[in-house]
Amino acid sequence: MFDFDSLREILSTISKNKLRTFLTGLAVAWGIFMLIILLGAGNGLRNGVTSNFSNRAKNLVTLWPGWTSMPYNGLPSNRNIKFDHKDYDLIRNKTPEVEYVSVRIFQNTTLANGNEYGAWQLIGVTEEAAYIRNIEVKSGEGRFLNYMDIENRRKVIVISPDIKKVLFKDEDPIGKYVIADNNTAYQVVGIYDDSNTFSNNPPAYIPFTTAQMLYNKGWGFGAIDFTVKGLNTTEKNEKFIERLRERMSKLHNFDPTDRSALYIRNTAQEMMEAESIFSVITLFIIVIGVSSLLAGIVGVGNIMLITVKERTREIGIRKAIGATPISVLKLIIFESILITSVAGYLGMVVGIAVTEAVSSAMASGGSDGPTVFKDPTVDLTTVVIATVALVIAGTVAGLIPALKATKVSPIEAMRAE
Repeated sequence: MFDFDSLREILSTISKNKLRTFLTGLAVAWGIFMLIILLGAGNGLRNGVTSNFSNRAKNLVTLWPGWTSMPYNGLPSNRNIKFDHKDYDLIRNKTPEVEYVSVRIFQNTTLANGNEYGAWQLIGVTEEAAYIRNIEVKSGEGRFLNYMDIENRRKVIVISPDIKKVLFKDEDPIGKYVIADNNTAYQVVGIYDDSNTFSNNPPAYIPFTTAQMLYNKGWGFGAIDFTVKGLNTTEKNEKFIERLRERMSKLHNFDPTDRSALYIRNTAQEMMEAESIFSVITLFIIVIGVSSLLAGIVGVGNIMLITVKERTREIGIRKAIGATPISVLKLIIFESILITSVAGYLGMVVGIAVTEAVSSAMASGGSDGPTVFKDPTVDLTTVVIATVALVIAGTVAGLIPALKATKVSPIEAMRAE
């Protein structure tokens, strides 16, 4: 059993070989430190790219009308494609993969409340935009647009915190009115959370039917957003987009190979492609990290072999005066465990401290725009498992020379120089 005398003896041995112990511990600490730093960097890259999708659903498809670039069926090129209710009907009612749908109408305007005013963009949407664009109205901040707002072309508006700050100062804007530059009064029904919005000037939302009536001559819209379900592979997404392009080309009479006639952005496909890249990066990082750990473990094994060789005479004397092979084995193993555990723990603490410091610095520096690196931290469970695995592997590395030590003959050992 391990006791204080054994610990004192191990510490005495370590103190006599400070440089050797330091280099062994450094190899182990560096291995776990590099593993944490590499995993943190990989997570930071993943979190940064993923956060760029946080202001919209991860299975979002967006359609924009364009201009034809080639003649088709006797029609000339350079025709402007325009969306109307037939496009909405095709997406909403005739495409089974679709879950939520919203159209968008854009209008730049000046909003005023008394003597306070500012320029913002109004976006006409349906009530399902809340699901598609992850638009959240927190408790106590009113509500988002609903079906009746759309159906009845109500002049209601959901504003951003920035609009509230400029137009209403410290007042509660819910139920009050803002005036647009066409003298239209909109009643404020909600304030949405814009913390996931990258824009420096977040827009306000109104019913798309109201936007059509006031800004679009009662007809059409600028874009269609919708989410899809069941498309869980890149191949399925590609086939869906091709089918959609075929159907839209028939509806608007343009060549389906004419990419400039219809612009399609598929976030789901982008996310899957990003995830596949991240998987390769993560695997690469793990291989490098594990290689660093193995280097440390090999270092421990080599040092233990040297330790046994240097202490051959001492081991022989111990056995000659009655020390059992188990006691010799225990002494070598515990020395290996102590060096590996302490060095591994220090490497873990320093690694976590560095990743947390970088994460805090990036958070305090805060950027409102898209980022490719965010929160470069490592899950504590992963770190602990890696450290425990390192200690176990270091113990196994020390076991080989320890077993060799137990087989040393006392007479041969005492003859050794």
